[in-house]
Amino acid sequence: MTDDTVPVTRCTWHNGETFTDSDTVVVERPVALVYNGISHAVVMATPSDLDDLALGFSLSEGILQSSRQLLGLDIQHREQGIEVVMEITAQPFAALKQRRRNLTGRSGCGLCGVESLEQAIADPRRITADVRFTHQALQRALQGLGLAQSLKRLTGGVHGAAWCCPDGDILDIREDVGRHNALDKLLGALAREQAAPGFILLTSRIGYEMVAKAAACNVAAVAAVSAPTSLALQQARSAGMTLVGFAQPGRQVVYCGEQRIS
Repeated sequence: MTDDTVPVTRCTWHNGETFTDSDTVVVERPVALVYNGISHAVVMATPSDLDDLALGFSLSEGILQSSRQLLGLDIQHREQGIEVVMEITAQPFAALKQRRRNLTGRSGCGLCGVESLEQAIADPRRITADVRFTHQALQRALQGLGLAQSLKRLTGGVHGAAWCCPDGDILDIREDVGRHNALDKLLGALAREQAAPGFILLTSRIGYEMVAKAAACNVAAVAAVSAPTSLALQQARSAGMTLVGFAQPGRQVVYCGEQRIS
């Protein structure tokens, strides 16, 4: 077992017979992201690669513009969950405090800190990175995805986000109970590693947040095993991103940016 899994006893019914055996389930814990002493967000996450999660979240949500603005990071385990305590430079911290002031006195649900429709769906960052790959390379990445997802093989209960080189080899992968968390973990790892050109392969559907996060980190191409939403497609086109959905063995659908795929 790892810190990401726990053993449980279960009762299974199969073809009319009931028996007791054991299983492995994924760990889900509240993780607070704290900037210069201020708790900004709490996500429900798998406890591995939290340094990558914190950096990826900070970059993909626009709190930091560069990994150099993160001065220090400490992971602190509490009875109620985990705190990732970050020290950031003055400029992004001042902007974060202003963002938090915009939340004061609000009630209701929806997009926190958003006052208008224009703010709700901001224009994504225009991508300057580029990559070229083939349909066969994406199929190769799909073939390797299951083997690369060690936590999914143990539990069956996590999403994955993989970084693939142009020939389809999977260079890095992150897993989490949440699809956004898996992507943020990968984006954080890529920012630390200054990764070579490639594309992202996701095990989830593609909502607009996934495209916005990838665009914020200058990712040129995103593929997923499931469908994109209309807003994800709109965001991808605005960002100049290649977006591929329904990536399955023998089939994939390119919705925009087809010039990058031969």
